[in-house]
Amino acid sequence: MGYVDRNLMRDEQVIHEAKMHWFIFVPGVVFLIAGAYLFFAASLGGNAGPALGMISTMVAIISLMKALIAKLSTELAVTSKRVIAKVGFIGRTTAELNHSKVESFNVEQSIFGRIFGFGTVIVNGTGANKTTIPNIDSPLEFRRSAMQSIDDSQS
Repeated sequence: MGYVDRNLMRDEQVIHEAKMHWFIFVPGVVFLIAGAYLFFAASLGGNAGPALGMISTMVAIISLMKALIAKLSTELAVTSKRVIAKVGFIGRTTAELNHSKVESFNVEQSIFGRIFGFGTVIVNGTGANKTTIPNIDSPLEFRRSAMQSIDDSQS
């Protein structure tokens, strides 16, 4: 972990890390399959033109690149002192909440999220501070680890 490791305080240890779930690649793969099908159908003399296949393939490439950048540039960790979230590659958004400033964690999961094990983690801090991290792998495990770490630090 790059950002988190570089910004640890003295005597602070990473308790749990969360990653983006692989499901973020599904839309790009669907567009890629559709583009391949449209190219194949056009080569067999079908009505679907190769232009639609090209457009679908371009959308697929853009979607897959965005998903890859999001997966590589998102970091979410619970340390012995803080909850740290970093999103972004060139433009970066960070949220670092001390354990004493975290009010609650919410987890939202769609039907696909429940089936495949991903969801959105919402960290609510004191005041109006709210950090939303979508498409996190094993969000309930992350919430459990975070709550346990916060409970341990306050005891």
